[in-house]
Amino acid sequence: MAKIKLKQIGSPIRRPASQRATLKGLGLDKMNRVVELEDTPEIRGMIQTVRHMVEVVG
Repeated sequence: MAKIKLKQIGSPIRRPASQRATLKGLGLDKMNRVVELEDTPEIRGMIQTVRHMVEVVG
């Protein structure tokens, strides 16, 4: 299955608890951290929820 790389570029401070939980679910907890995840519709939906705090890399 295809992989997708995400980088956290925004801080979860002063964000709703659901967005902070989504970041943790994606494996992101610190600024500039990069994770590689499977490209599934569920992951795409999570990315859509926090699109202002993450970017897709390479």
